Amino acid sequence: MPIGLAKASNDDLMASLSLKGIGVSRGIAIGQAYLLQRDQLKVREYLIPPSLLEAEQQRFKQALSHAKQQLSEVRQRIPVATPVDIVSFIDTHLLMLNDKALAEAPLQVIAERRCNAEWALKLQRDALVAVFEEMDDAYLRTRKDDVDHVVNRIQRILLNCEDNIEAAMDGRLKGCVVIANDLSPADTVTMQNEGVVAFITEYGGPNSHTTILARSLGIPAVVGVKNALRYLQQDEPLVVDGYVGDLLAGADEKELAHYRRRQRQVKRHRAELNKLKQLPAVSRDGLAISLQANVELPEDMAVMNKVAAKGVGLYRTECLFLNRAELPGEDEQFDIYRKIVKKLHGRPLTIRSLDLGADKMLANDRRQQTHEVMTNPALGLRAIRLSLRDPAMYLNQLRAILRASAEGPVSLMIPMISSVQELQQSFALISQAKAELQQQGKPFDDAMSVGGMIEVPAAAILADVFAKHLDFFSIGTNDLVQYTMAADRLDNEVNYLYQPTHPAVLRLIDMTIKAGHKAGIAVAMCGEMAAEPRYTRLLLGLGLTEFSMQPAMLPEVKSIIQDCDVARLIKKVRRVLRMSSAAEVEAFVDTLNRQG
Repeated sequence: MPIGLAKASNDDLMASLSLKGIGVSRGIAIGQAYLLQRDQLKVREYLIPPSLLEAEQQRFKQALSHAKQQLSEVRQRIPVATPVDIVSFIDTHLLMLNDKALAEAPLQVIAERRCNAEWALKLQRDALVAVFEEMDDAYLRTRKDDVDHVVNRIQRILLNCEDNIEAAMDGRLKGCVVIANDLSPADTVTMQNEGVVAFITEYGGPNSHTTILARSLGIPAVVGVKNALRYLQQDEPLVVDGYVGDLLAGADEKELAHYRRRQRQVKRHRAELNKLKQLPAVSRDGLAISLQANVELPEDMAVMNKVAAKGVGLYRTECLFLNRAELPGEDEQFDIYRKIVKKLHGRPLTIRSLDLGADKMLANDRRQQTHEVMTNPALGLRAIRLSLRDPAMYLNQLRAILRASAEGPVSLMIPMISSVQELQQSFALISQAKAELQQQGKPFDDAMSVGGMIEVPAAAILADVFAKHLDFFSIGTNDLVQYTMAADRLDNEVNYLYQPTHPAVLRLIDMTIKAGHKAGIAVAMCGEMAAEPRYTRLLLGLGLTEFSMQPAMLPEVKSIIQDCDVARLIKKVRRVLRMSSAAEVEAFVDTLNRQG
C-alpha cells in the first residue's frame, strides 16, 4: 500500500499523511475520522451432546430470526422518499436469510456433525464462499461479500457480540468519514441516514453491493486502503477523493482550500449531469450514440430507468443458476425474462446465456460429474463450452429466451466464443429449440438477433469470420484484457499488467469494430472500459457507437459524448494503433481529454 508524506506547509512542521486505495464512488469529502473498530469474531468448534442437539438447532433458528428483525428495523428506518433501488439492497440480505443455503443447511450440519451452531454456520459459509471465489466473472466473485455480511450478522448474535454501529447512532456520525475494515449494505444505509460524508474500507472491491450502494447514494468511497485503521486517528480531519482513491489526513489550509474548490466544481458538475437525463447522447457533429445498461439485479433496473438508459445491453443470467438444489427450469427462466421485458416498455433486452464454469454451479450432481482438478478454471469448461457440453440445460435457457422474444425486443448473446464450430453447434441447438416451441404452439420471434461476446483474443482475430454468422458483437473488455495480457486483475501480484490501453488490447478492439462495420453488423462494448469516462473519447475515436455499462456511470459518459466531435476524434485516435506501450497510450489519452 503506497503511503506518502505530502509537502508540509511553510509555517507548520506537521506533514499530511496520504493513503491510497481504489476510488469506487466519485466525489470529494472533507470531515472528521470515525474509526469503526469491530471485535474480530472467534468461532470455535465444540461437541453437542445428542440430547441437546434439538436445543442447539433452536438456538440457531432464534439467531436467524433476530437477524431478520435487525434488518427489518434497518429497512423501516429508511426514509419513505428513498429510491427503491437503495431499499432493495436490504431486501436482498433479507431474502438470503430465508434461503435454504443459510436457513436450513446449518441445521443439517448441527445434526450430522453434532457441533455448535456457530461452527455449523462457519462451515456452510466457507462452502458458499469457495464457490464464489472460484468464479471468473469479477462481478459475480464479489457476491461472496454479501454471504459474509449476512453470516457475520448471525454470528454476532450467536456469540453475543454487540455491533458498535448501533451505539454510534446518536448523531455523532454527522459530517464524519467512516473508516472500517468492511461495511455491509445495511451499515451503509444506516450511516448515510446519520449524515456520514464518506466511507473508507480496508477491504472490498469496485463491484461489491456496498460500493454499488455508495454510488447510488452519491457518497464518496474508497476501498482497499490497507491498514487505514492503524494509521488514522479518531476525530482527525480527513479529505477523501473518490475519483482517484486518495485519502489525506492532516491537510494544511492550502490543501483544504484546493479540495473545497473541487467540491464546489463537483456539485456544479452533478447539477449539469442531472439536466442531461432525458437528452439524447448525440455528439457535436451529430452522431447518435447508443447508451445501454448492464443489469443483473432488480436494483439495477431501477437505476437504469433513473438515468434513462436506452435498453439493457447485457443481462447476466448467472445468479439464476447459483446456490440451489436444482437447475432453473424453462418456465422459471421465461417468467423472469418476461418480467424484465415488460419493465423495459419496448426498449431492447440483450440476454447473455450462462457464463459460469461447471465447477461453480451448486446444482444437482453436475459439480461432481464434471469436476476435475483444474489448474486454471478461467481456461476450463465455462460459458458456451459448458452450455454445449450440457445440451439439456442449454436448450432450457434457449427456449426461455426465445419465448421472451415474443414479448418484446430480445436478443441472445453467446459468451466466450472462440471458434466457428461453437457457433455452428449453438445455431443447431437454437434451431432445435425453435422447432420444439413450434410443436408446442408457443410463440417466439423467429428473427431474434443472435450475437457473440468478443472476449477471447481468438474471437477478435477471427471477427471478420464470426461477423458472417452473427447479428452483432459485444466486446467484453474485462476478459479480453485478462486473456490478452495473461493477468488476473484481482491478483495483487500481477494486476499491474491488467492494462486496457495496452496496444495489443486496442488493436484487438480495433479489429473487432472494423470487422463489424465492414459486415454491416452492430458492435457494442459491455466491459468496464465502456463505463470509464477517461476512455470515452478514445473509444469514440476507434469507431465505437454502442456502449453498455453500469447504470450509474451513464450520465457522465453521455456528457462527454455531447462535448465531442467524433469525426475529429477518429482522425486523431488512429495514431494509438502505432504506439508500443500502455504508458504512451495513457499520455495520449490525457492530451486527448484535455483538448476535447
